[in-house]
Amino acid sequence: MHPDGDLTPRARQGVLKFPREHGVLAVDSGGSGLRVALGTAGRGALAQRSSAVPVRTGGRGIDPAHLMEQLVPLVSALAAETGIERLETAVVGAAGFSTLGDSLRATLPSALAREFGVRTTALAADAVTAYVGALGQRPGAVLCAGTGLIAVGTDLRAWRRADGWGHLLGDCGGGAWIGRAGLEAALRAHDGRSGGSAALLAGAQEQFGPMPGLPGRLYPRPDRAAVLASFAPKVAECAPGDPVAAAILRAAARHMADSAAAVCPAGGKPSADGAAYVAVTGGLLKMGDPLLVPLDEELARRLPDARRVPAEGDPLHGAVRVGAALATDALILPGDQTMMYVVKHTT
Repeated sequence: MHPDGDLTPRARQGVLKFPREHGVLAVDSGGSGLRVALGTAGRGALAQRSSAVPVRTGGRGIDPAHLMEQLVPLVSALAAETGIERLETAVVGAAGFSTLGDSLRATLPSALAREFGVRTTALAADAVTAYVGALGQRPGAVLCAGTGLIAVGTDLRAWRRADGWGHLLGDCGGGAWIGRAGLEAALRAHDGRSGGSAALLAGAQEQFGPMPGLPGRLYPRPDRAAVLASFAPKVAECAPGDPVAAAILRAAARHMADSAAAVCPAGGKPSADGAAYVAVTGGLLKMGDPLLVPLDEELARRLPDARRVPAEGDPLHGAVRVGAALATDALILPGDQTMMYVVKHTT
């Protein structure tokens, strides 16, 4: 067995043979599965495929063997589709990499080198690829707002992150946080306590059934965060006519702006690296004006000197960008064991 562990599938003999063009492999691994793109440094992503099976996480963290098991057929199909001649660079953005990435760091770069001939591999937290997808290689901060909430920022010398601690300890202002606050207001109305919302109570009963049964339907579920987040759109729907729901979204906006301010370089003021930019990405943007209007106000208040810009792309786009920059020796983002780890093979 190879000292890094045998991650190469046995079903196929040999290594994939790519034609002559330098190829870039980009991977976005998250809770909903894998998205994979193949492209070149000059032309970007040419084609992409996906798997709906999330990569397993075990006692040693994210499972690199399971990732490779899914990756090989996807890459083989993409290589045939695009005609890319060889894979030189690979970028894998993975949810949980910062805290669960030890096995990936130890074995995945060598596995990609053996299987595809990759000579340079970057392993990154998905928040980092989300940052690069949104802002490219510019200093600033990106709020990744979905079921959870994490902010990532850089001054191009080091990475900073805020929140992202999960729905029990943090993710303040994220979808699960909003949904939980909305359900608490519904339960307050059910009990006759102050701070309740009749509108949210009606919405909760429509979505989850009678309130006395809600704890039994929610607490045992392994996907509690997603269930809580599923109520966030109802909070946004009620907000225009319900002061309790509107207050929840204003509080969420304050939490989000707090996290952005914590990671934005120099408080959003221009530096030697140029202006600091702020972007927001993720599914929470679909909630529209009830959240985005107070968020814009809070970001303007907390980061008056930063430039608010729309996100240019998503985490897979960010992985493609990192790969292209590596392939052309143009990467200026900071390296970091837990945020973005780059390995170059000499043979």
